[in-house]
Formats: sequence, C-alpha cells, structure tokens
Amino acid sequence: MIISLASLKGGTGKTSLSVHLAHAIALAGKRVILIDADPQASASDWAAARHDKPPFPVIGMARDTLHRDLADIAADYDHAVIDTPPRVSALARSAILASDLVLIPVQPSSYDVWAAAETVKLIEEAQQFRPELKAAFVVNRRIPKTVLGGDVAGALADYSPPVLSCAIAQRIAFAEASAGYTVLEDAPKSAAADEINALAAAVLEFMGVATW
Repeated sequence: MIISLASLKGGTGKTSLSVHLAHAIALAGKRVILIDADPQASASDWAAARHDKPPFPVIGMARDTLHRDLADIAADYDHAVIDTPPRVSALARSAILASDLVLIPVQPSSYDVWAAAETVKLIEEAQQFRPELKAAFVVNRRIPKTVLGGDVAGALADYSPPVLSCAIAQRIAFAEASAGYTVLEDAPKSAAADEINALAAAVLEFMGVATW
C-alpha cells in the first residue's frame, strides 16, 4: 500500500504524521519506506538527526516523475508512506497519483477547513485517472475539550473524503520527542502513542484490510 500525507496548506503536521505512521507500520513487523517528496526535506532531516539507524529507510524523491519512479522502489517493501510538498505543483500531483490512499491532515480551525478545498480538488483530479484512489481526512492537533476541537469533523462534512474515526490531539509528547525519534519510542505508553496506533488501525479499517 502506498499512503501519502497531503495538504496544500503548510503547518498541518504532514511530516510528523508521515514519520509516526511509518513507524507504526514498522513496529507491526512490516517493511516500510518513507518517501520524502517535500523539497524542504523535513523527513530526511528527521532521519539524519538520529543517533542510530532509523527504524525504516527514508529517501528523498522530490521529483515530478514520482508516480512513475516509485513503483520499482516500493516493490521491495510492504508499504510506502509519502510526505508531500505544501503547495500546488507537478510534484504534489505526482505524489498523489502514486498513492493508493491520500490522508489529508486538517487542524481544527476555520481557515484549515476552508483551505482543504484546494487539496480535495487536486485529489479529485487524480481520481479521473485513477478511480480506485481513496482519500480521507485526519484531524490533527485537536485541542481536547474545546468546541472547535469537536466540531471540525462536522465542518468537513461538505467535502467528499470522509473523516477517519480517530483524531490526533495537540500533546506535549509530540513536542518533547527527541530529534529523529517518535513518541512510539520516547513515550510508548503515552496518550500520543495510543493515538498514533489508533490512526494506523483506522487506516487499515478504511482500506478494508485486517493487518498490515
């Protein structure tokens, strides 16, 4: 399965979710590769900051031919996760076309909900060429026990992609995770780690598969 994290609005937490989802897949005993398709190379910087070998390989592929080039690389792995660039470009389109599933991170703000329209439009364009391509929203950095945090799923109801049943809260554990590591390593018993594992389970459920 090839999963991309896509949002044409910056600051939605794409890279963090990409890294954490890839790690959750790796901990399930599967071969996973993280594709850094963002010219800012944040995922590559994350891997380089580690003191030991990353739990999965991270390679930079910020090129417009990703949808053609990735197949050969992904063939050696069970799954691939793509961190995409935060703007409309040939590269963003190529990353979406390469995917089986596009996850759209959205923060609980009116502007983020409004800005999601551009990402959805890009996915719908790709579905004209690949009707089997699926997409879903992931609520990220939700502030617990707030009206705004609870209403974002309803605000996204006007868009065609559904909202996954889980949400990732804004938690200190994510900020405190050591450079190059994830909460699945630094705080495996935390609520943050539980939410990442719930996201992985929600992806499986959405794609109709039992295990990774």
